[in-house]
Amino acid sequence: MVDVTDKAVTSREAVAEARVRMRPETLRLIQDGGHPKGDVFAVARIAGIQAAKKTHELIPLCHPLLLTGVKVELAPEGNDTVHIVARCKLAGQTGVEMEALTAASVAALTLYDMCKAVDRGMTIEQVRLLEKLGGKSGHYRAEDDAQ
Repeated sequence: MVDVTDKAVTSREAVAEARVRMRPETLRLIQDGGHPKGDVFAVARIAGIQAAKKTHELIPLCHPLLLTGVKVELAPEGNDTVHIVARCKLAGQTGVEMEALTAASVAALTLYDMCKAVDRGMTIEQVRLLEKLGGKSGHYRAEDDAQ
């Protein structure tokens, strides 16, 4: 694990995304609240938040971080996609990119798990870092080609 003892404590933030593509009727079922397992977006949101907080337990050599904010948003995109955006914040000595990526990924996996009985052909796509702020390397923003 990288030694961050001498790094300055700074405000840091990262934003990641994922997309889950599915049949249009599956997305309608989620949106209409008719899914037999309940509110798919709410469960996936909580799963993403929990995952961000446990990233250091899942990814070897990640530092355990005291996150000050985690936000996971899920929204329909077109008639066959759910777009997931995860934002993690803290004041610390290392970045939160892995926490944001983990949150987006686990939210997508949870959505898949909840809906697999009605649509096994769903795909999880485009898991990527959108933006990173703070720290020595400064500001990073993904190119808009895939947004």
